[in-house]
Amino acid sequence: MNINKNTPRLIGAAFLLQAVASAIVGLGLIEPLRVSGDIVATMTNFANNAILVRVGILVEMVTVTALVILSVMLYLALREQNRKVAFVALGLRLTEVALLAVSRILTFAFLSTSQAFAVEGNPAYLQTIGKILFETQNTAYSLNMIFFTLGGTIFYVLLFQSRFVPRWLATFGLIAAPLAFIGELITLMGFDVPLWVFIPNLPFELTIGLWLLIKGAKYIENA
Repeated sequence: MNINKNTPRLIGAAFLLQAVASAIVGLGLIEPLRVSGDIVATMTNFANNAILVRVGILVEMVTVTALVILSVMLYLALREQNRKVAFVALGLRLTEVALLAVSRILTFAFLSTSQAFAVEGNPAYLQTIGKILFETQNTAYSLNMIFFTLGGTIFYVLLFQSRFVPRWLATFGLIAAPLAFIGELITLMGFDVPLWVFIPNLPFELTIGLWLLIKGAKYIENA
């Protein structure tokens, strides 16, 4: 493959940056404030942790930036395999980025509503608005994940066909992404999905990111 030696390092760094930023938001900032089935408790948590939520939104913008870089770089690296298919994957991933940004705008709106809800003594109309914003935010995030996993699956197929990474590593992605896609579809239909369905994406992204940073350039050079 005719690829600049810095390309795998840049892609690896983007994989790591978006994976770590998403994990920080999911495990330590915004997501732990949610209380399943209790919108009042969730709004109270958001209102009482406004700074934490704002930091989470800012960190998610880092994820957005890293995803744009990652998607464009994957397209440029893999378009030799199949330009049209790579372009479709790029389009899916950029749609994912847009939906992620929208979901976090809704998070900010939910935060503002939650603060007003707490200040005004928990009025019913603000609870209703908060519930609508919260559910819309969740739907936007689930749709974002649908496009993320679809675009990722296509890119990982191209990775498998190319010599950009070892096939075992591409296969890891081809297990993790479709599994999460199925999980998100089930979630959108209103069913609960166990966390383990989504977990493999994080170790995959960390593994491929580290591998590309450490071994990627030499591997491609020798391929």
